[in-house]
Amino acid sequence: MSTAPLARSALYVPGDAPDKLRKALDRGADELIVDLEDAVLPANKPLARDLVATWLDSLPETDVRVWVRINPGPERELDVRAVAGCAGLAGLAVAKTESAQELVELDALLTSLGSDVRVVPLLESAHAILSAREIAAAPRVQRIQIGEADLSADVGISAGPDERELLFARSQVVFASAAAGIAPPIAPVSVEFRDLDAFRASTEAAARLGFVGRACIHPAQVAVANEVFTPSAEQVEKATALLARFDGADAVGVDADGRFVDEAVLRQARMVLARVR
Repeated sequence: MSTAPLARSALYVPGDAPDKLRKALDRGADELIVDLEDAVLPANKPLARDLVATWLDSLPETDVRVWVRINPGPERELDVRAVAGCAGLAGLAVAKTESAQELVELDALLTSLGSDVRVVPLLESAHAILSAREIAAAPRVQRIQIGEADLSADVGISAGPDERELLFARSQVVFASAAAGIAPPIAPVSVEFRDLDAFRASTEAAARLGFVGRACIHPAQVAVANEVFTPSAEQVEKATALLARFDGADAVGVDADGRFVDEAVLRQARMVLARVR
């Protein structure tokens, strides 16, 4: 699994909105996803590329990791060439990824440009969800995410209040991530930013399912996501003590509470500490 910090929150920011870009680092998100795709009108995409490249190159030193969501189709290479060499770029969120082969081709392009950035494929169709394991194992993949608006339209899903209709797709990406040994996924965006209690409930459900953070479309959602995915002081204390006692040991054992400890338990403890900020 990647050793990069796990993001509790990742805030989308339109790439053609200079005012929002200037404020983005101060919104409290662990990561930003600067958007060159759906949030940008086709006529504004060349301007957005220039704005984002300039902004990335002028970023101050920060703990906030910055990803750029790139377009599918012919626009993809233009986006990559515009931002791949920027100093402040952590990686690329690859919109509407359909296959591992696309990521092999993207890897070749990035290699030719001398870039070592990572990628986050966005799975937004039935085909992509059913190819999740192959996509997760492709070159440079940091984690995978779901784009549920396009996925719902593709499949014909109308999600109810508890979103159970999306359970299969969400579990697919959680299991595919674990099987590929990459970072666990962050949960999909929610359009609910006024009723933060509803947003919290759906975020807590995502945490139980195996997600470790959430993509956000509004700054108001960020604080909720950070709170849900931040381990409690008690969880941190127990995980730290457990790893201090058993990590690196050849044998299994019993913890201070009399519970059996093996490598699976230690993995869970490491995951707790990976979410500490």
